Amino acid sequence: MLTPEHLGSRIHAPCQKSCQEAKRRHQATHHGRMEAPAQEGSSFKAGAMAQASGGSPESHDAQLPPPPQPEDQEGQGEGLVELHASFRELFTFFCTNATIHGATRLVCSSQNRLKTASWGLLFLGALGALYWQFGLLFEQYWSYPVIMTVSVHSERKLFPSVTLCDMNPHRPSSVRHHLQALDRFARENIRSLYKFNFSEDGDVPLADDQGPRPAFYLDRSVRLQRLSHPGGQSRVGFRLCNSTGGDCFYRAFSSGVTAAREWYRFHYVSILALLPAAHEDSHQSHGGHFVFSCQFDGRDCQARHFQTFHHPTYGSCYTFNGVWAAQRPGITHGISLVLRTEQQDHLPLLSTEAGIKVMIHERDHTPFLEHQGFSIRPGTETTIGIREDEVRRLGSPYSHCTDGVEGVGGQLLYNASYTLQACLVSCFQQLMVETCSCGYYFYPLPAGAQYCSYSRHPAWGHCFYRLYRDLGTHRLPCASRCPRSCRESSYKLSAGTSRWPSSKSADWILAALGKPGRRSSSQSKSPSPSLRSNMAKVNIFYQELNYRTVEETPVYSVPELLSAMGSLWSLWFGSSVLSVLELLELLLDAVALTLLLGCRRLRRTQGSQTGAATVASHAKPEASQLPTDCRNDVNHLGGPAGLFSHAASGSCGRNLC
Repeated sequence: MLTPEHLGSRIHAPCQKSCQEAKRRHQATHHGRMEAPAQEGSSFKAGAMAQASGGSPESHDAQLPPPPQPEDQEGQGEGLVELHASFRELFTFFCTNATIHGATRLVCSSQNRLKTASWGLLFLGALGALYWQFGLLFEQYWSYPVIMTVSVHSERKLFPSVTLCDMNPHRPSSVRHHLQALDRFARENIRSLYKFNFSEDGDVPLADDQGPRPAFYLDRSVRLQRLSHPGGQSRVGFRLCNSTGGDCFYRAFSSGVTAAREWYRFHYVSILALLPAAHEDSHQSHGGHFVFSCQFDGRDCQARHFQTFHHPTYGSCYTFNGVWAAQRPGITHGISLVLRTEQQDHLPLLSTEAGIKVMIHERDHTPFLEHQGFSIRPGTETTIGIREDEVRRLGSPYSHCTDGVEGVGGQLLYNASYTLQACLVSCFQQLMVETCSCGYYFYPLPAGAQYCSYSRHPAWGHCFYRLYRDLGTHRLPCASRCPRSCRESSYKLSAGTSRWPSSKSADWILAALGKPGRRSSSQSKSPSPSLRSNMAKVNIFYQELNYRTVEETPVYSVPELLSAMGSLWSLWFGSSVLSVLELLELLLDAVALTLLLGCRRLRRTQGSQTGAATVASHAKPEASQLPTDCRNDVNHLGGPAGLFSHAASGSCGRNLC
């Protein structure tokens, strides 16, 4: 029959075994696996001493360590996560086993404090220099710098669009009477300023149209004036005021010709604003004969290859949009045109030059002749060679560009592909409508708006020129609303001219074109100069089919950034990515060890407070006041709490946490 002692020892034996195994694992962490036999011997010795001190045989059997097990069984008994017992042990293990250069010097030279301190300063200095250079590297990366890469390609390209204007603005029939009144008012102003009388045999206006005329009055308060300045310089301009007659300013110019043209344009725009939205095309005034002949790569052009429109300043305009690819470079494989440059129904104060306005641009792009066009002289043959450059920009975050109208801060008023100039004009016109309640006649209108005319908007000129001045000084938000195009083509032109037709071939060429030359008695060997001044020939071709591509490339892509970081890391520490993971492991172990030590301290604090209360109330601690894993040990051994070793209490606390 079992005695109570034997029954207690059998009940509490599993708890004793678990506590002893925890003690052995804790000792193996401090002293290594090679010292396990010595620990078992010491445990056996402790058990013998306990028996000699009067312990029962049953107690002695329960206190004996378990028999040694094979290595595989011992490895199966180990925990999945083993932590170091202190921060010093953790740091020593890291410095001894890390692959970072110089880390082992911090512990192997522990007997020489001067050397340890020197290597510590070197290690910290290298770490500081590394992260300082990392800061410079990331600062440069986040500025997103780019480099321009130039490459040359050779392939067939579509021929660009060519826009030509006759520089002969016409007089619409419905406002011809108002334009004649403006011409008379202009003669009065020029006569008062320069004492110049226009000849009576000048341009004779066509017969006045008897149809309905829009209501209009000529604002004679806006006159050309000679302005004197303190420096003695004479300037010419005109005065503009707001709707109340105040806040007046002078639109002044140092050149009288420029002042007269700008003054005439101001009145001219107010008259054209009275026209309906769809009015006649001016190419009908030429009878459709502005382009006498056209050939591309030896083939005749067709009417469907041209688009016509009217420009208020440059007159009848034709855009060549033939969908043809340039097969070979050279004059014979380009476009050749013979054009007429007569100036019928001329507006002398609006257009002061005779010739042809030409612009070469990308297909489906709006031509802005006043910004990018060039002039061709009449009576000459002009040869224009083209070289193409294609620009490709990176989008965000490297540059502020767009592939369409997605990133534009407003509506594009032109029914064409996106260009920076079209966006700026659209932005200005929208601000004009918002500020002045009307739009400028040279630009398209937003929906529901109307063009400015001082018949309907007396102070539109004051508002327009104020707004236009702000646009020139970058005070308007149009520059920020309109990004550059991410992909665009630019054309480099080289031109040469010669007299055309020559004196020997002028008669038959002009006769073939429908203008026979009439020789005068005094100049029997040369054609009439007026006939030559009304003709021009233009040849446009690719000089070479090779084209350059200017492409933005990021200085630091993600692989290049990682490569630069790896180079700096290897320079200062001679390590790799796995070394960085070792540092991460050190950080995680330190955090886990901090939590474990905090949990132990919290448990010990609670246990000491409970033990003090129990000692004060009882002479012997009760089993219910101790942790569960060690409660039965105390009851079985019968010893006070003060006789437990520090290792045993630590292991129990560790199991609890």
